Amino acid sequence: MLQDTETIESKYQLFINRVAATKLVWALKSKDGWANSHSNDDEAIIVIPFWSDRAYAKVCAKDDWKGYLPVEIPLADFLENWCVELAENEVLAGINWDANMFGKESEALSVALDILKQLDAIDSAIVFKNYSSINEFITEISE
Repeated sequence: MLQDTETIESKYQLFINRVAATKLVWALKSKDGWANSHSNDDEAIIVIPFWSDRAYAKVCAKDDWKGYLPVEIPLADFLENWCVELAENEVLAGINWDANMFGKESEALSVALDILKQLDAIDSAIVFKNYSSINEFITEISE
């Protein structure tokens, strides 16, 4: 059963709020690499799923992803490296997918922008390697 848009958006907002608070993002990894899938909208588009909590990621380590383990990604690394690279490679970010692999598929820079705006809203201190501030990062990826 497909989830309704409201549920998917709610899980997306939970992701944004939670990763801004914990400064951690979770993904699934095995010896063969990171878990990924095809977009529900287009088989040619690759999606790498990310979760706001280890438990959410772990629930999805089944079927094709059996043997994958939840791995934490520091938020600054996720924003500066993962999101930028995903965007360059036209790979989408799957956000807080459930055990049935349903959830939001979003452009990585849109996810980054939402997280950065949340970090700014909660006046969070986060150190980037390539940017001097949250606002500089927002300006850079908004162009």
